Amino acid sequence: MFLNGLPSKFNIHIIPNMPKIEVNEQVFFTLAGNNEGKNPWKNREELEEALICAKAELDEDSDKGLPKEERTLKIELNDTNRPDLWGTAGCARQLRVYYGGEIPEYGFFSKPADVKKTVRKVKVEASVKQVRPYLTGFVAKGKTITDPMLRDMIQTQEKLAWNYGRKRRSISMGLYRISLVKWPIIYKGADPDSVSFIPLQFDSSLTLREILKQHPKGREYAFILENEPVHPLLTDSQGFVLSYPPIINSNDLGAVQVGDDEIFIELTGSDMPSLTLAASIVACDLADNGFTIEPVEIEYDFDTPFGRSVITPYYFQEPVFCSLPRIERFLGEKLSAGECVRALARMGVKAEQAVDKERGAGSQDSGAEGVRAWPPEYRNDFLHAADVAEDVMIGRSLNSFKPQRPADATIGRLLPITLFSRQIKEILIGMGYQEMIYNYLGSRKELVENMQSVSGAQTSERIIRIFNPMTENYEYVRDTVLASLMASEAISGRSVYPHKIFETGKIAYLDENEINRSSTRQFAGFLHAGTDANFNTAAAELQTLFYYISREYDVVESDDPRFIPGRAAAIICGGKSTGVFGEIHPQVLENWGITIPCTAGEIDLDNLLNSQGKNPPFQKE
Repeated sequence: MFLNGLPSKFNIHIIPNMPKIEVNEQVFFTLAGNNEGKNPWKNREELEEALICAKAELDEDSDKGLPKEERTLKIELNDTNRPDLWGTAGCARQLRVYYGGEIPEYGFFSKPADVKKTVRKVKVEASVKQVRPYLTGFVAKGKTITDPMLRDMIQTQEKLAWNYGRKRRSISMGLYRISLVKWPIIYKGADPDSVSFIPLQFDSSLTLREILKQHPKGREYAFILENEPVHPLLTDSQGFVLSYPPIINSNDLGAVQVGDDEIFIELTGSDMPSLTLAASIVACDLADNGFTIEPVEIEYDFDTPFGRSVITPYYFQEPVFCSLPRIERFLGEKLSAGECVRALARMGVKAEQAVDKERGAGSQDSGAEGVRAWPPEYRNDFLHAADVAEDVMIGRSLNSFKPQRPADATIGRLLPITLFSRQIKEILIGMGYQEMIYNYLGSRKELVENMQSVSGAQTSERIIRIFNPMTENYEYVRDTVLASLMASEAISGRSVYPHKIFETGKIAYLDENEINRSSTRQFAGFLHAGTDANFNTAAAELQTLFYYISREYDVVESDDPRFIPGRAAAIICGGKSTGVFGEIHPQVLENWGITIPCTAGEIDLDNLLNSQGKNPPFQKE
């Protein structure tokens, strides 16, 4: 889970809960290949087996007593890197192609070399660059929107914006009735106190700032824009408001209804590749549902990763090569290039036999035969040759690989650091502390702002921030155990004092001295809350702990901003800084809403284990 062994250039996407979708049974089976809308598989068990190719499983289905057009299936997706599967059409597409269907062709995509122009344009002004700079969009028409179809559009919108778009922070989506829109559309920055319109579900006009305070969606997503001096606004050429991204559509132009047959879909956000992929997913889903997709040209007043003029939907993915020797190493069987190409085709991936000409003469795969795969328009999860091998494995079928018994006989045993941690736990429990277990991920507020009073709540230079997290509650990897302990104390004010809690667990932080620029350590943290909590009691607790693990240590004054100046000390063991303890700073207590004195400390157990003790820190498992 932590970053030892993980190159820093990789983007880390984390979703705390696996996405679940609810699909109309008749629509799903029709898109999966049965024109009558019936289950193409004989029974529920076979359907569950079929869903494996989409890394999905059937959660539950609706009452069979309902009319068939009202029956639903609930499907849980187990792959967080495939947002294209988070909708009815996308999941059904994977099953349809895997079980004999052809790879779909989407002729409406533009590529970097395209110079064609479109009739419809969106102009992005420079005033929006600093707040929410990017936009993609397209027109879908030619089919009447039904109730199940509209529900599925809304579900796809919510899944992409909430999970993949980090609660709308990096991706949001809007639907509009195109008959009411006058082109070109303008995307610009606006003064939140001077611009007003009637938002959805309201009948009176509000300014943008008033929407953040009074509208339910405004209050829910106010955290994205409330501190920005300029807010994004989408209008048509006559100045009529389409929406206030990413908060709410207007009640006039942004209310798509059942029966509409021509709509404009736009997505705005802060990350252009992710935004463009999301637009591609929605466009392919609507095309599979029978809509005709017409591109829209986006003209920027500033430079973007894809240029100043982008025709969307836009194909930006690059092919990935994987050699046959590497596939054999990954999968344990020797496969031909033809077998790999056919397996990839079942996953909707176009591939061809190729020879690696890009690697140098010293490379292990230099000149090796293999396959070059082009990700489908709705996927961007091919970051490495291993991703190609994985699709080969699933496309060939997991059951096609012969099981092998392990060839090596090994004896499992616990690591020394694990045994040492257990000894620390036993001692702290004997000292009256209660063990706690926490997540290793947290929010900026918990891990940064609440813990750094003196430094002005600036982001720690060593803390690891996850790129494009799926929720702000799991945006950072913790670099301290104390924040977790403080979070527990913050909600324990009604319990009888004193409170004495501890945890032994992992932390991680950026470290330029490590090969992969990060370090993962085993830490122990303890906290004492009560009227008797002071520096002397903390020092006595530490002395007791070190006595029982046979370790000698020294202390020097510490300027750690989490503690009161002059009442904190660094722990020196074996000539190394091994931890810190002291009285928690009043500002930190206030940040957490804690009203009673607290002492706390944390110790680097890896350093402590490697220091010289009088006796071994443990004798047996």
